Amino acid sequence: MTTAASNQNMTWTPKASEIAREAGARLREFFVQGVETEYKGDVDLVTVADRTVEKLILARLTEVFSDHGIYGEEGTRERLDGEFRWYVDPLDGTTNFAHGFPQFCVSMGLEQRKAGLKDEEDGQLMAAVIYDPMRDELYEAERGKGATLNGKSITVSKIASLAESLVATGFPSKKRHRNPNIHFYHEITLRSHGVRRAGSAALDLAYVAAGRLEGFWEFNLNSWDTAAGILLVEEAGGRVSNFSGGPFQLNSAETLVSNGLIHDELVKVFEDLFAGRDLMPLPSPEEFAAMRRDREQGSGN
Repeated sequence: MTTAASNQNMTWTPKASEIAREAGARLREFFVQGVETEYKGDVDLVTVADRTVEKLILARLTEVFSDHGIYGEEGTRERLDGEFRWYVDPLDGTTNFAHGFPQFCVSMGLEQRKAGLKDEEDGQLMAAVIYDPMRDELYEAERGKGATLNGKSITVSKIASLAESLVATGFPSKKRHRNPNIHFYHEITLRSHGVRRAGSAALDLAYVAAGRLEGFWEFNLNSWDTAAGILLVEEAGGRVSNFSGGPFQLNSAETLVSNGLIHDELVKVFEDLFAGRDLMPLPSPEEFAAMRRDREQGSGN
């Protein structure tokens, strides 16, 4: 599918993608120049790039979709009583960005909220744009119309077992000592082909949609982190839930996505971990030394 062909069938993503590309270009400029960094909390970083790019996106979205609301990470709260609402992360991966690590993106997800919907209830995700300015990769999706990467259709991977899967996760930048994810990281690392922690939840979700990862999980993400990526995964044929396999909610304490084929296995792993069952203990120094001797003997060294 070409970009032109896909755009002809799209309602919101053509204009939103133009905005994301413009925002990404500003991020590249900031990245090359270097930016001043400050803290929102003990270790939560924010840069002038976050704030500048959110203002740019706010202005552009207001020009193009004047009746749409905007809910941004850096504090934008505009027209939230309308039918449509954009969840905007102008720079997902701020810590990476601040350290010169080129793994970050612009993320924009559109939700339709019908009249009478309660504040704590989700509407329906309708459009998604994630742009990685360092790789010039643009992910797009609209409900019922599939997902694309740079205009070409993408689908989730066909790997059907966790043992053969590459999965990803993330850790909070604050209060890490209160977050249990290190235990899940350890256990799922032992059960999978590998676990990646690259520092941008939106890109991790996009990578599941593109078949580069088989799954992703994380605790306590925000709506601007997940709105775009969740729709990408769904439109690429993947599955989205909480850790017990129940319905996912924006701003959820639990985000679990996969290619669908390993989802039940992941849910079972989480069930066992929360219950303290089937945990794999670390080997003692003596056991580790014995395993090393066995490997050396087996290789003939």
